[in-house]
Amino acid sequence: MIIGVSGTIGSGKDTAARYLASKGFQHFSLADILREEVTKIGKPLDRETMRVEANRMREEKGSGFLAELAIKRVTENNVVFSAVRTPGEVDFLKKQEDFFLLFVDADPKIRYERIVSRQRENEAILSFEEFLAKDELETNGKSSQVVSYCKEHADFVLDNSASRDELLKQIDVILQKLDGEVNDAV
Repeated sequence: MIIGVSGTIGSGKDTAARYLASKGFQHFSLADILREEVTKIGKPLDRETMRVEANRMREEKGSGFLAELAIKRVTENNVVFSAVRTPGEVDFLKKQEDFFLLFVDADPKIRYERIVSRQRENEAILSFEEFLAKDELETNGKSSQVVSYCKEHADFVLDNSASRDELLKQIDVILQKLDGEVNDAV
């Protein structure tokens, strides 16, 4: 089974992917693969540079190239790919057997508080208005990231506006459902 995890900024994508990894899923972050690619060309790893370089690489190599690189690394039966953010990645992964896409979202104010508290990639210095502008850029296709496309094509949409435990319970329910579907297909 292959599970992709997508979602809005600060929604809990990494939490969901780490939880799946704790359940025995081999985990690959498309963002980490992008960081590797950006490091190879000697560019800084801030969010804006990563977005610009990802756009350039997608134009040169195809919109699903990060997912294509990730799928080549798979060595286990159960895999989770986190940071699925583009139509090309979704479309490529949807062609894989037993692939399911999870989309994690939460109230924007909660997501803003999360990114401020994690203090990653200069996010802590964003105002709420700057956060909303970045979120809009990634959500509605004004960059190569079209998170709204990911949500529209998700097999499951999770609301992570409550506690971490509530998110994990939603994932457990989905895993039970998927386990039944995959076993029924065998």
